[in-house]
Parts: sequence; C-alpha cells; structure tokens
Amino acid sequence: MFENTVIYSILAVILTVLICFVISTLLPGIERKYIHARIQQRIGPPVTSPGIMAPLKFMFKENVEVSSPVPGLYKALPIICFIVVLCVLVALTPQAYQVPALASLVAVIGFLKVEEICYVLMGALSKSVMSVNMPFPDLIKGAVHLNATRSFIEDMSAKRSLRMITYGSFPLYLALFAPVTASRSIFLADIVAYQQANGPFLFTVSGAVAAIVFFIGYMIILNEYPFSIIKAKSDVIEGPYMEYASKYRAVVYLTRGFFMFVLGAIFSVLFIGVPPTILSWGILVNIAVALIFVFMMGILSAFSPVFTNRQLLPTILGSTLLGILAIVLGLL
Repeated sequence: MFENTVIYSILAVILTVLICFVISTLLPGIERKYIHARIQQRIGPPVTSPGIMAPLKFMFKENVEVSSPVPGLYKALPIICFIVVLCVLVALTPQAYQVPALASLVAVIGFLKVEEICYVLMGALSKSVMSVNMPFPDLIKGAVHLNATRSFIEDMSAKRSLRMITYGSFPLYLALFAPVTASRSIFLADIVAYQQANGPFLFTVSGAVAAIVFFIGYMIILNEYPFSIIKAKSDVIEGPYMEYASKYRAVVYLTRGFFMFVLGAIFSVLFIGVPPTILSWGILVNIAVALIFVFMMGILSAFSPVFTNRQLLPTILGSTLLGILAIVLGLL
C-alpha cells in the first residue's frame, strides 16, 4: 500500500512538471506576439517560436569553443539553472511537502539564490567575445593604458549581476516572506492550509502590498526591462548569455520560459494557496496566474527603457520598504 502511494505521488509530480513545462514553452511567444508586437504595431513571431521552435533550431547549430578558465563549469551553468528551476517547481507540489528538505520556504529561496548566482558565474567565467579572446583596454603600440588592469566585456555583466543579487533581489524575498506572517509558519503545507481555511493572503492589505512587491521582484529576477542592466544591449550585448551557442543557448531559452511559469506558481502557492498539481483544478489557477504575470510584464517592459543605477537604486529601495511594510502589516 505504501509503495503504491509513493508511486502515484511520483507519477503525479512527473505529470505536473511535464504539463507546466509544455505551457511554459508558450509564455515567451505570448509575451512577444500578443503584447510586444501589438504595442509596437507589428506582426511578431509565431507563439511557438521563442519558447520551443528557437531552442529546437539551436540544438542543430554548431557550437563554439569559448575562452574560459573553467570551460566545463561554464557550459554546465545553463543546465544547472534549468535543474534549479525544476527543483523549485517540484518543491511547490503538494507531494513534496512530505520531504523535509523541500517542505519549507527556505528551500525555495535557496534554489532561487543558486539561480541568481549562476548569472555571476556565467559572466565571470567567459573570457571571450564571440569566441575570440578580446581583453580591454588594448595594449597595442602607442596605447596609453599599458599598466592598466585588463578586463572582458562579460566582466561588466558579472559585476552587475553581483550587485543585483546583493541588493536587487531584496523585494522578491521580502514578498516571499510576507505570507509567513499570516500563517505563522515557513512550511509550504501550513501556508497553503491557512489560506484554504481563511481565504487567499492576496486579499488582505498585507497581501496586496506584498503582491506589488512580488511583481517588481519578478521582473528583476527575470532581468526584464527596465531591470535588464546585466544584459543591456548598448554595452554588454546579451550579458552572461553572450557566449552560449547551440544546445547551450537552447537550454537558456527553455529555462527562461520555464522560470516565468515557476515564478507564477510560487505566487499561486504563497498568495492564493493553490499549489501546482495535476490531481486538482489548481493547475488551471497556476496557468492563469502565469499568463497574468506575463501580460503585466510584457506591457510594462514594452514601454520601459533600461534602468541605470540612478533609477535602479531608488526603485529597489522603495520596493524594499514596501516589502517591509507588508511584513509589518501582516504581523499586526
């Protein structure tokens, strides 16, 4: 009997992950086709292009050999990011609430932090531009920077990524802890149970404020306009992703769409009390939340420039203060 229960639980998690992943491949295309393209008055790509057709195309492209001090780790980072996002989704499923290592909000935050750190490593471990080693400034004859410390384009992205994970992600993590104030527990099962008994945390004053902070953190952790400073095309082109090609870039594309869905699932669990599972109607709520966030992000990003530090710092500071306010209101 126990073995059958375990098997059914594993199958339920696998089916849930597969359905969520399939839906996630459509999210980038929906954002670009029905939001960015409509706002910019153009046709836009097919819905399936950014999320699934582009990765399939990249799978058959020729790879390039990057200049990296640790090429094995550098190539593995996109795969690590995908696995980490997958672990977050698994931790959100009700079947995982029985596993101590995945049962608390701390596990979710830990996985998210690993995902952020990967961006720093991606930039720091790349020592080339389009697979060509090109440190700057130049040391050609007659150069005036002969004794200067040399750097690389992606070093700029790595430094920005480090700043963003140092203070840029504060709003998101404060928003994640706001529901804890209502349930008085960091365990996901308790947070879900409290909301099923007392109504969604979203419909409280604290929850409404925290939801705004969560959305800002959602855009920051996805590096979306206006918070895309780590991959600003005016100076660092694609940032930490610049040197990834072929199957590695395919994994990057798949991970982004998957991450968009998983962040929506986190909101569903913490603010509505509906975990992702194929065994109930809750999966429809998860899909709806993911789509709502994609539409909101697409509209805001379509009209936004890239924030520099002058705009980033006050925005993050203001969001952080709102997050603290949400927690205080929840404790009252």
